[in-house]
Amino acid sequence: MTCSWLFRELGNFSREFYELTMPAIDMFEDEKDLVVKIDLAGFAKKDINLSIKEDILHIRAKREPDGRTHTGSVYYKHRPYQIDKRIILPISTHDGEKVVGAATYVDGVVTVRIPTAETNTIPIL
Repeated sequence: MTCSWLFRELGNFSREFYELTMPAIDMFEDEKDLVVKIDLAGFAKKDINLSIKEDILHIRAKREPDGRTHTGSVYYKHRPYQIDKRIILPISTHDGEKVVGAATYVDGVVTVRIPTAETNTIPIL
């Protein structure tokens, strides 16, 4: 019986670790935007909240456990029930104005497009 308790505890720890480190994220710049792709499979569009404040993208998502009772053994249960992650963006997104970006949700992937500021020239004094 100790072994099953140990595996259950390891599974709980593993799920908590994944909730902390997930989701998988790709970030790159194209011609005009910073593009952030976030894997949020299993979360409904209505349960995802994105915000930007002081160059930090805050990703929050929450789903309820499926509630199904399993008649057999459950070997892995690693899909997170909630995500609360902050990512420091590599560009400045504010200059006293509100940041306006756009996001789409397709096939479990959220794509956020954040406009980058125009290239500013730096005068040499």
